[in-house]
Amino acid sequence: MMPPGPESLPPLQGRVDSFPALEAVRPEPGRLHAATHEEIRRGATTDVYFVKTYEVLRHLGALNTPVTADVFANRAGILCGVEEALNLLRGLPVAVWAVDEGQPVEAGQVVMRIQGPYGAFGLYETALLGMLASATGWATAARRIKEVAGDTPVICFGARHVHPAVAPVMERAAIVGGMDGASCILGARLAGRDPSGTLPHAVMLIAGDTLTVAHAADRVFPPQEQRVVLVDTFQDEAVEAVRIAAALGQRLAAVRLDTPSERGGVTPGLVREVKARLAQAGFGHVKVFVSGGITPERIPPLKEAGADAFGVGSYVAAAPPVDMTMDLKEVAGRPVAKRGRIPGAAPDPRLRRRL
Repeated sequence: MMPPGPESLPPLQGRVDSFPALEAVRPEPGRLHAATHEEIRRGATTDVYFVKTYEVLRHLGALNTPVTADVFANRAGILCGVEEALNLLRGLPVAVWAVDEGQPVEAGQVVMRIQGPYGAFGLYETALLGMLASATGWATAARRIKEVAGDTPVICFGARHVHPAVAPVMERAAIVGGMDGASCILGARLAGRDPSGTLPHAVMLIAGDTLTVAHAADRVFPPQEQRVVLVDTFQDEAVEAVRIAAALGQRLAAVRLDTPSERGGVTPGLVREVKARLAQAGFGHVKVFVSGGITPERIPPLKEAGADAFGVGSYVAAAPPVDMTMDLKEVAGRPVAKRGRIPGAAPDPRLRRRL
């Protein structure tokens, strides 16, 4: 680690780590409200008290004091956000240890340890904690869904429930948590997957007939794209499912049920009837994909009724973050801690050197 120097560190070029740099942050009118990657890296999304901290430490000639900082979870969950946090820290004069993404963590467990001059990374505490807290919350909810669903595929449909700037983060976290795919294009690609999805009610309403859409999709979809058709727009779901299956035959992989709450939603009875009528008509190969307000409590009875796959959105998207805290545990090699916590960075075999 870098030894503490007697002189104060000047503000780094472009970073919002001084009062003049803080004053210069003036967003242009008409811009989208989300932070850009550059603004995050500059520190423009940090809590202002870190800028004040930098100015005080710079005045004391202590900004580059070597420290060890531990990040710990405030409740149990499935850890996520590590890779993004590492990308933020990459290139800085710091050493980083972390628990692997997708691993369960306990309340109070250290999930990341950073060693280096405080001035190199302290400005990013806000961003680092936010990256870990939000993604871990989403991954935890996804794991809960997948534990209930078991081998039944579950696709994340949550992008429409969050700000588009974080939708890819959320859907990637859902895959880290164990879900089988994501509909958000960028979220799926970040997880190394192809995006998954069917067709919306909008195309049905514009075309005016489900069968017209099914025929058109069959013609324009690439061969590897499964033919999955929404069957609840115009008439009885079971009747529509058999109608579409009769037209597409073996090319129809599944029908999707997304019946709105105004019509009672998708019930186990509806799934059971659609499955039975498809089988009686000779289309037992057609699977039933269920979406619309799916929660862990709804999955078992729907699965028992014959549901073959689920699309889950709001349950994951609305998951609360798993709060994270960063504490300094060593300053210039000396164990420290605030009142109520134990000084020093204790060895932990769950931490793996990452940077």
